[in-house]
Amino acid sequence: MKLLFDFFPIILFFVVYKATNDIVTATAALIPATAAQVAFSWFKYRKVEKMHLFALVIVVILGGATILFKDDTFIKWKPSVVCWLLAVVFLIGGWVSKKNLYQRMMEANISLPQHAWSKLNYSWVIFNALLGGLNLYVAYHYTQDQWVNFKLFGMLGLSLVFALMQGVYISRHMEEDEPAPSDSATGNGDNKSF
Repeated sequence: MKLLFDFFPIILFFVVYKATNDIVTATAALIPATAAQVAFSWFKYRKVEKMHLFALVIVVILGGATILFKDDTFIKWKPSVVCWLLAVVFLIGGWVSKKNLYQRMMEANISLPQHAWSKLNYSWVIFNALLGGLNLYVAYHYTQDQWVNFKLFGMLGLSLVFALMQGVYISRHMEEDEPAPSDSATGNGDNKSF
């Protein structure tokens, strides 16, 4: 359900674009959908994820410019701007703190050696930098319709593959908790069966 909530604005953008074949109309639907996402989160949970708030600001600025100037260039830059800013945040987060951003987000759930946290964090930097560049390549070398398809299916698909690869990497480097000593190892067991 959270995945649907997170992708609701982009799915609506895609549906409106396909229904109207007009990127300005689709962008006009994207802005209030993103604002509704933030408002819903605030009213339901009394908190807003930073990523949703960040997306709203970028969508309002670049989406507003798309509508105002009736130029799709601005909205096409939105995914790249988001990706590149995320890359910078992950990069700087690792420099200004003993723990990198990825480690701070995930360490409550998993335990990894420091070198693994660093590699995961830098992989997010590289992935977002490349994905931002790929978005612009598709935006400027393919049709608007192909870019809209890529924005939903290509970027989402690549993100899912990347997340799966991260999961495999994490599973290989997880530090297991020390097992509790068993009764037989401590001599406290009496080997009775019930």
